[in-house]
Amino acid sequence: MFDLKTIRDDPEGFDRGLARRGQAPRSPEILTLDRDWRAAQTKAEQLQAERNKLAREIGAVKAKGGDAEALLRQVAESKTEETRLGADADRLKAEIDAVLAAIPNLPAAEVPEGRDEKANQLVRTYGTPKRFDFPVKDHVALGEGLGQMDFARAGKLSGARFVVLTGALARLERALGAFMLDLHTRDFGYTEVSPPLLVRDETAFGTGQLPKFAEDLFRTTTGMWLIPTAEVPLTNLVSGEILDETALPRRMTAWTACFRSEAGAAGKDTRGMIRQHQFAKVELVSIAHPDQSAAEHERMTGCAEEVLKRLGLAYRVMLLCTGDMGFSAQKTYDIEVWLPGQDTYREISSCSNCGDFQARRMNARFRPAGGKGTRFVHTLNGSGLAVGRTLIAVLENYQQADGSIAIPEALQPYMGGLQILRRDG
Repeated sequence: MFDLKTIRDDPEGFDRGLARRGQAPRSPEILTLDRDWRAAQTKAEQLQAERNKLAREIGAVKAKGGDAEALLRQVAESKTEETRLGADADRLKAEIDAVLAAIPNLPAAEVPEGRDEKANQLVRTYGTPKRFDFPVKDHVALGEGLGQMDFARAGKLSGARFVVLTGALARLERALGAFMLDLHTRDFGYTEVSPPLLVRDETAFGTGQLPKFAEDLFRTTTGMWLIPTAEVPLTNLVSGEILDETALPRRMTAWTACFRSEAGAAGKDTRGMIRQHQFAKVELVSIAHPDQSAAEHERMTGCAEEVLKRLGLAYRVMLLCTGDMGFSAQKTYDIEVWLPGQDTYREISSCSNCGDFQARRMNARFRPAGGKGTRFVHTLNGSGLAVGRTLIAVLENYQQADGSIAIPEALQPYMGGLQILRRDG
């Protein structure tokens, strides 16, 4: 969401930001609606002032025993016109809000311009992509070979893009989530939260999922939305609140199931666990001071990277271009892990600084220490990490020639000391 004043003050700059996003200019439309809205408001206020003046004149006339009928008619006509103008103002404001709600956040100046992922920029790499002296299997072949990853039975239960994990493989998924939560809470100071998985319209609106991406979500018959990411409830915990400056940054993490219809990803990654309707993710959310959000963004990305470092997985960090960022983001780093089964890097985390874009939608503010008034907070979110994709990375990078999986040392305490995952494990 945007501050109308900033668009009034610099419409060309606003449109330049949209152009970098591949969007058409919107300031002429917005400013026309804004002008009409303010004109209706101003006229309605003038009529109110005139009616107050007439009321005093009526009182004076009646006090002298005079006839105030003409003045009373004038008041009635003024009230009717004010009501009409008020309705016009409300309609115009609703139109402005609807237009602004569908416009993506403007990119930060350092974000590279481009239409798609081809224009993303490499920031850094960690580790060396693993190579094997035997034929490499992907996670599907490995999981099914272990007898603990079942897409056919999941399809019988729920249809495509679901999986059933059993035995030690199910425990390995749980171990990954617990490991990530412990790391983020113990080492990085995030507060663990167990949030609702169903949210209202206004909650999904606050983080930018609605109205534009309704088709990508699952909606219940009662009008609730299944969360696509814990970013939605975690960020909205400060919706409508005024925080003390001393409470910033507020860092939260949650391990939840996430649900996505994948309506915009038809035909993509149909094999295996890469892109599913239901998946687990450990989310990181920060509510930050505007002056500190850039540093917080770097910190959050580093926290997500540390998960992969502890697991001994090679990865790279990419700065997304303007055409590849999410709707609410002004700057995003993608962390891509090496997957031997695909012989490529694949996204495992996106860490985004949203500036005050979501805060304006949620009306989330803070009161500066010793200052007057309030300011909007900045919000940040990132995967720390996507649990299913991390499971894929562990299976493919730690596979052995006989199809068994070596358990990374960091996960062994969560697996009861198990070091090798075998078909009978």
